[in-house]
Amino acid sequence: MDRYAVFGNPINHSKSPMIHTLFAQQTAQDLSYQAIEAPINGFVTAMNTFFSQGGKGCNITVPFKEDAFSFAKELTARAQLAGAVNTLYLRDDGCVIGDNTDGFGLVHDLLQYTELTNKRILLLGAGGAARGVIGPLLDQGIKELVIANRTDAKAQQLASLFNGKGNINACGFTELNGHFDLIINSTSASLSGAIPAISSTLINTDTICYDMMYKAGMTAFNSWAAEQGAEIVIDGLGMLVGQAAESFKVWRGVTPIMSSVLTELRKTIK
Repeated sequence: MDRYAVFGNPINHSKSPMIHTLFAQQTAQDLSYQAIEAPINGFVTAMNTFFSQGGKGCNITVPFKEDAFSFAKELTARAQLAGAVNTLYLRDDGCVIGDNTDGFGLVHDLLQYTELTNKRILLLGAGGAARGVIGPLLDQGIKELVIANRTDAKAQQLASLFNGKGNINACGFTELNGHFDLIINSTSASLSGAIPAISSTLINTDTICYDMMYKAGMTAFNSWAAEQGAEIVIDGLGMLVGQAAESFKVWRGVTPIMSSVLTELRKTIK
C-alpha cells in the first residue's frame, strides 16, 4: 500500500485525509493517507523521515508551503510561479518534485459557475494564497486582473512578478473603482469574522463573489457580499477538493470525480 500524507501545523482540522480516502475508494487505488503535524522548526526533518520511510507523496499546508518550495529538488512551472508548494512527490529516480495545485483548484471550482474568458476580476489580498492562483487565472484569457491590498505597495510588488503574463494591475483597497465580474477574497479576514475594507459599491446584481475560506454557514465575506446584492456567493470548499484532485492526479495518474466527494465533504462541515 502506497503511503501519502498532509503536513501542517496545526493539522487536526484537515479534511484532506477524508478527501483522498474517498478518491482512493472511487478510483480503486491502493493507498493510505494521514495527517501529520510537523514541528514549526522541524519541517525538513519531517520530510526526510517521511520519504526515507517509503512515503510516495504529500500535501503541504499552512505554514509550510514556502518551506516545501525550498525543500523540493525540482519545481514545476506552476510551483515556480506560485512561489510556494502544496504538493510533493518522489520521482522514480529519487528526486523530490514540488508542485502547486491551488490555482487549478480555484479555477476548476469557478468554472462550475461561470466562464472566465474576458472577465474583469478583482483579487483581494496580496499574500501567498493570492500568488498561488494568479497564474492559472491569467491562463483563462481574462480581460483584466486587479490585485487590491490594504497596503498598495504589497499589491504592486505581487503584480510585478507576473509582468508580461497578462493584463494585471494593482492598487490599495480605497483606490478601487469600476465594475468587476468576479471578486475573489484571498485574505484570511473571514476566519476572524472580518471583511476586507472595500466599498459596497463594487458589488451589484451581476457580481460573483468567491471566498477562499469556508465554514459551516456563510463566511463573513460572502454574507456581506450577499447583503450587497451579489448574484452568486461561493466558498472555498470546492477549491479544497479541486486542488486535492489535481494532487491525486499528479501522484496516481488518474483524475477522480470531484462532485460526489464535495457533496460528502459539505455534509461533514454542516
